[in-house]
Amino acid sequence: MKNPLWAYIFGPPKEKQSMIELLKELPVFDGFSDRELVTIERIIHQRRYNAGEMVFGEDMLGAGMYIVKEGEVAITKKIDEDKEIELALIGERNFFGEMALIDEMPRSASAKANKDTILFALCKPDLENMMERNPKVAATIITNIARLVCKRLVQANENLEVLEKKLSSKEGSSDK
Repeated sequence: MKNPLWAYIFGPPKEKQSMIELLKELPVFDGFSDRELVTIERIIHQRRYNAGEMVFGEDMLGAGMYIVKEGEVAITKKIDEDKEIELALIGERNFFGEMALIDEMPRSASAKANKDTILFALCKPDLENMMERNPKVAATIITNIARLVCKRLVQANENLEVLEKKLSSKEGSSDK
């Protein structure tokens, strides 16, 4: 029988080390010590999805963010009743759905496992509980997400500007 008092005397077990190493790679968890990452690791839930299984659907209320441990998830958006487009493929050691930790708006897209997939989920209620127990850690996660959203907004604006220039140059050349 293992004595939990001595469980971490020589560091966390290998599976916990690999989880902490994964968290260290993600910008959502920038700036955390190993001890703080262990605190975060305790509230993360593992979920398994079969190929083709929905993780969440467009317009569903968001419950949290997901980290791809193994497998691949397609993020898709409906264009009309019969057609959807793929916005992104999220591979191993990447994440998606983080805005659900901040906002209670419905999901803007769907997520479906492309193949058998293992995800780690950080749920909003767990983050809210952490706000009470460890506000510094929770505030840093939210700040990191806000930074990511800002970067994405800047990138989206730049993409829109490029698209507008391309469209206006096509309109100008078709007028000739």
